[in-house]
Amino acid sequence: MALSVSMTGLLIGILAVWRVTHLLWGEDGPGDLFVGIRLAAGKSFLGKLLDCFYCLSLWIAAPLAWFVGKGWLERVLLWLAFSGGAIVLERLSSGRPSAPPPAIWHEEPLPEENKEEQTPNVMLRR
Repeated sequence: MALSVSMTGLLIGILAVWRVTHLLWGEDGPGDLFVGIRLAAGKSFLGKLLDCFYCLSLWIAAPLAWFVGKGWLERVLLWLAFSGGAIVLERLSSGRPSAPPPAIWHEEPLPEENKEEQTPNVMLRR
């Protein structure tokens, strides 16, 4: 199956989905318009959607894929490609690490005078 969308069309679709998703998700907008929309949405479904770049990119990509694609299989593939491409662009452009730093464990050493009294069995400690 050959896609009816060229590489240029695919790239333009990815850029468009990234731009609209980023605008709604993380920018203030003119006159703080998008900040107001996010605040008004609060904890509703729309508010939670506007807080998640990944989720929002799926919703932004869906109508574009439906409009551009021919046939249901191509539309589904374009939907995922547009959203996935927007997510890759966001990760590359955000400057934030994609994974949290590893947890670091610190344990305080026992004081010298209590070392003899300590036993490895927790049940036998005083």
